[in-house]
Amino acid sequence: MEGRTDFDSVKVFSATTFDDRLHLGEKITRWIKDHPSIKIVDKVVLQSSDQSFHCITIVIFYKE
Repeated sequence: MEGRTDFDSVKVFSATTFDDRLHLGEKITRWIKDHPSIKIVDKVVLQSSDQSFHCITIVIFYKE
């Protein structure tokens, strides 16, 4: 993403617990609906885990 200028804001969603991961899509959809004037220009999905926890992070790049 080096040198990119087509966004001016970033929103990060992350979840570690099973219940939070299960509802993460609904949380993101609700946030998008609550911000109808934004234009999403890119997204990145990251996953990490260790012996005990599994984390998913979704990063949304957008222009206001």
